Amino acid sequence: MKSLSRHFTLALLLGTLAVAAPAVQAQEFKAGFVNTDRIFREATTAKAAQAKLEQEFSRREKELIDMGNTLKAATEKFEREAPTMAESQRTTRQRQLVDQDREFQRKRREFQEDLNARKNEELAQVLDRANKVVKQVAEAEKYDVILQEAVYINPRHDITDRVIKALNAAGK
Repeated sequence: MKSLSRHFTLALLLGTLAVAAPAVQAQEFKAGFVNTDRIFREATTAKAAQAKLEQEFSRREKELIDMGNTLKAATEKFEREAPTMAESQRTTRQRQLVDQDREFQRKRREFQEDLNARKNEELAQVLDRANKVVKQVAEAEKYDVILQEAVYINPRHDITDRVIKALNAAGK
């Protein structure tokens, strides 16, 4: 009797699943893809952030280039004049060049750290705006999921152009 009851329950469960399966299949899963690298390259807000960074750091970058050129010229001059210098004078100039190089390396490292920190701040703002636009596009077009990274994506699922267009329109 238990066996018959179990078979009946199993048959009822399978029958329910068979009826429900077409209904589940009828619901379409809609996925999209956004290429964030393209957004960082092509969106107006990303280009504006890049221009802002270039303007903000151009003076320091020029100072570093000038400092590097001065150091290079001083090193070349020392190498030319070293054979004719007194030992004490040569040692003093070497020490000065080492100190100048150390200062140059320190300033270059600080510059790079400051630039990277500001770049991360600006890109975070661009990404935040882009994510809001992605969400708006996803809701408007009834996407179930939007991916930002994938090994392969069929181009018909790529909504990056729409996101860039909406992001540029929102930025105006």
